[in-house]
Amino acid sequence: MEPFIRNPIQQLPERYEIAAWNNLVPEISAGFTGRAGGVGEGPYDSLNLALHVGDDPEAVLENRRRLASALGFAPEAWTCGEQIHGTAVAAVAAADRGKGLADRAGAFQDTDALVTNVPGVLLASFYADCVPLYFLDPVNRAVGLAHAGWKGTVGRISEAVIDRMEREYGSRRSDIRAAIGPSIGACCYEVDERVMVKVREAFAGILSGEWEPSVAAPSPHEGRTMLNLKEMNRIIMIKAGILPTHIECTSWCTSCHSDRFFSYRKHSGVTGRMASWVGLKGR
Repeated sequence: MEPFIRNPIQQLPERYEIAAWNNLVPEISAGFTGRAGGVGEGPYDSLNLALHVGDDPEAVLENRRRLASALGFAPEAWTCGEQIHGTAVAAVAAADRGKGLADRAGAFQDTDALVTNVPGVLLASFYADCVPLYFLDPVNRAVGLAHAGWKGTVGRISEAVIDRMEREYGSRRSDIRAAIGPSIGACCYEVDERVMVKVREAFAGILSGEWEPSVAAPSPHEGRTMLNLKEMNRIIMIKAGILPTHIECTSWCTSCHSDRFFSYRKHSGVTGRMASWVGLKGR
């Protein structure tokens, strides 16, 4: 069953929520945005949530305010990192609430993953084909987000988040829930041999036997491969100690559904960004 459930279109901004997590922690909000329900124009039509793509900054800030309000958070709860396709994880304290809301300079620099246990903080990160990863410790009331392109995936950013939650909040791996959100699928994600060399190097350290067919398939174009980033991240999570039954994985491909999602590849790089979010509402 698809874990990212689309809200009815009349409930704008458009969003896809991990509804099942509310049964574990009623105050959690977690999900992924679509394209509709914002004020952006042109290639950013209409719910672009990132400041680095050339859109009008005031339109982006209005979109961020609309999303936060729709989720039941104050706009100043919005907290994010300046993503670089790395594996750094920042722990967000109460004093960090709102970092990156109004400008890129105020965000956590060089940071692709965030964790927190502070109610009233809304963690966010940005996508146009890369893989959003979500984490929830329902016992210690801690959450996390990670942005995983191919570089973050082979760098095992999901494992870095799990390690940080364990250190910061005492999270047990057997308790942590994880989710893999809308992103480019194996149907559309074609890579060259340069990327596959890095994939093989990364997986050689965590898997034995004939693993490659589970994440890679031949492309119709010579010297290229169709790569399944979602499955790669799921395998890394399992190897890091997350129970397979505790991992939700979407079926949405952002490239196949570019009417609903921004897609860097489908739109030749000129496009907006969706946001992943996770936060614990104040009680």
